[in-house]
Amino acid sequence: MKDPYEILGIAKTASETEIKKAFRTLAKKHHPDKHAGDAAAKKRFQEISGAYDILGDKQKRAQYDAGAIGADGNPKGFDPRQGGGGFRQGNPFSGGFGGGAGAREFHFSFDDAASSPGGGGPAGFEDIFADLMGGGRRGAKAGQAAKGEDFAAAVTVSFAEAAGGGTRRVMLQNGEQIDVKIPAGVKDGQVVRVKGRGGAGGRGGPNGDILLTVSVAPHPFMTRDGNDIRMDLPVTPKEAVLGAKVPVPTLTGTVSLSVPPNSNTGTVLRLKGKGIAATDGAGDFYVRLVVTLPEKPDESLRGFVQGWSPDYDPRAKIR
Repeated sequence: MKDPYEILGIAKTASETEIKKAFRTLAKKHHPDKHAGDAAAKKRFQEISGAYDILGDKQKRAQYDAGAIGADGNPKGFDPRQGGGGFRQGNPFSGGFGGGAGAREFHFSFDDAASSPGGGGPAGFEDIFADLMGGGRRGAKAGQAAKGEDFAAAVTVSFAEAAGGGTRRVMLQNGEQIDVKIPAGVKDGQVVRVKGRGGAGGRGGPNGDILLTVSVAPHPFMTRDGNDIRMDLPVTPKEAVLGAKVPVPTLTGTVSLSVPPNSNTGTVLRLKGKGIAATDGAGDFYVRLVVTLPEKPDESLRGFVQGWSPDYDPRAKIR
């Protein structure tokens, strides 16, 4: 098997933080959820997960560096075909989610600790050397409870889903799929935590969590500014000069906006409470007017302008 350091693309002197960062970056890039039906991507993802199982655990990493175990996590010299009294590392992703392959719905909450160096790690795989080494996983004493492994997953949601919430099916490292409720107001790149749905804990310890990286797809004409939403709204010269009620598409439906007379390009109008419905309060919807001429020549407009003698200098403020 390949060298775990080579698989993650890191040096043998890499810190725990660097290891975790490399794993999350590669796991997000090669996650099967982004490469449906791609066997090569699935194999690559399994290699990445296997490498992190070794290097993300202090004890296993030390054993690997000392030559006590191989890249597959088995003791050097062990032949898995012989079975019997030898030691064998089971599927590291085989437990912790309960029975059945059907999708189940879980809720997750925001957790800044998910992105911190101590926010998770592989410490959910059962350590087959615990008895021999006189200690449990991650340096715990024999018989001491240990938290299960935190699983990494990634999902891409639409701009509307990120703003108002929704439900998405997520594929985990063990191939299982679960339905996850996306909370309203989630931000692009946010790492959120699905508590207690990771690897099984050891010796009665708590299960690990799922660290879910959420990517938000861009909207064609809306942008997010904190909990506010901003967009440019084209209006005709007549609507801008005389004023009018014009339709504005928002995330919760089309609303009517009153354009004041003598509005100009750059005029910003607010629709209160029509922004992101986040837990810390709903934002507003800001509309920037853009006076727009017709794409095809309009002879009546052309004739009016030819006979119009403006008595103002539109560039006075920039002189």
